[in-house]
Amino acid sequence: MTRWEQRPQAAAVFLNPALLAMVQAAAAAAYARESGELMVWPLATLTPSIVLHGPTRRALPASVSTHLSSWVSRHPVLVAGIPQRAASLAPSVREGLRFGLRHQLLELEGGRVRGVLPGISRLDGELGELVRKAKLLGRWTARTERPSTVFALLGVRP
Repeated sequence: MTRWEQRPQAAAVFLNPALLAMVQAAAAAAYARESGELMVWPLATLTPSIVLHGPTRRALPASVSTHLSSWVSRHPVLVAGIPQRAASLAPSVREGLRFGLRHQLLELEGGRVRGVLPGISRLDGELGELVRKAKLLGRWTARTERPSTVFALLGVRP
């Protein structure tokens, strides 16, 4: 990982560990509320590559009533970029995961992730949108019977 002070400013803003941990925690917390189970950690690591990409984030449905497979079939170009984004973001996402664990935004339990979002009320602007879409993604993936189905539909290997 490049030293923090040597990173380009855009990377420092959008790929900072606190933001990545927040996105992962929001998705994991929503997943647990929806399914009653903790999120498998590979899903938590996939979330930023979907939510941080503006065109993909804006194309996400407004509610979880849209089935994931339907969304995938309607957005093949966006879905085609997810595996490459997931691979290129992996070092930053792992750094965010470590940050979240260290600062108690995330907890690991038996290979699964619990999101802890203490004291978060309304968030405005782009940060609010990122957190809202991460929560939507958490709830949406919780409705899919197996995490492996999510990875297969998105073309990603955990």
